[in-house]
Amino acid sequence: MDSPFEVLGVSPDADEDTIEQAYREQVFEAHPDHGGSAAAFQRIRRAYERIQAGYDPDTDDAGSPAEAENTPEPAEPDPVGVPVQYLDYRALADHGWELTDADLFEKAADTDLEVGDYGEFRAEPGQPLLKAAEEAGHAWPFACRGGACTNCAVAIIDGEMPMHSSHILPQEWIDRGVRLSCVSAPVSDGMKVVFNVKHLPGLEELLLPASRFDKARSSGD
Repeated sequence: MDSPFEVLGVSPDADEDTIEQAYREQVFEAHPDHGGSAAAFQRIRRAYERIQAGYDPDTDDAGSPAEAENTPEPAEPDPVGVPVQYLDYRALADHGWELTDADLFEKAADTDLEVGDYGEFRAEPGQPLLKAAEEAGHAWPFACRGGACTNCAVAIIDGEMPMHSSHILPQEWIDRGVRLSCVSAPVSDGMKVVFNVKHLPGLEELLLPASRFDKARSSGD
C-alpha cells in the first residue's frame, strides 16, 4: 500500500508548503469535474488528511497486512466548521434565475446541476472561503489572494462573512452582499453563496487581467 507521501508524490521530509502545493495540484486534477474520478479524489484527500494528522512512516505502516485487514475503520468524526452551500453564477444565466430570487437555492437543489456548479462543503473556523473551496476540490476564480481585485467575488444569499479592512471592494457592493472570498471567512451557522459573480456590471472594472489570473492559478499561490 502506498504511503500518503507517495500518493501526493512528495518526500516524507517535504515541508508543509510543498505538501500543500502537491495536494492542491493533485486534488484539482483528480476532481470528477476536471476529468478525474471520485475514487482518485478521495484517495488524495485521505492521504493529505493522514499527513495533516501526523502520519509517521516508521510506525503507522509497521503492522502486517493481516493486521491491517482486521483493523476496524475509525468512526467518522463529527463535521467541523460552517456548512457552505454554493452555486455558480453562470448557472443562473443558463436557467433564467436571478440573484434576488427568494427560492434560488431551492430551485438549484431541484435541478440536475454538476458538482462544480452546485453543492456544499465546510469552511473551518476563520478559514477564508476561497481556501475552503479549494480544499474541497473546487477551482473558483481568483487572482491576487489579497483583496486587490474582484476575480474571487461572491454574492452572499444567506449568512454572515465579514472582510478584513484592507480590500478594493466599494461600500456599495458590500451593501449589496458581495464579498471577496480570498479575504473573508464565514462566521454564521451556515452560508449560501453564489460564486463567479466577477462579471457583474461594475465589478468587471476591478478585475485583474486574464493573463495574471491564469498565472496565479498555475502557480497555486
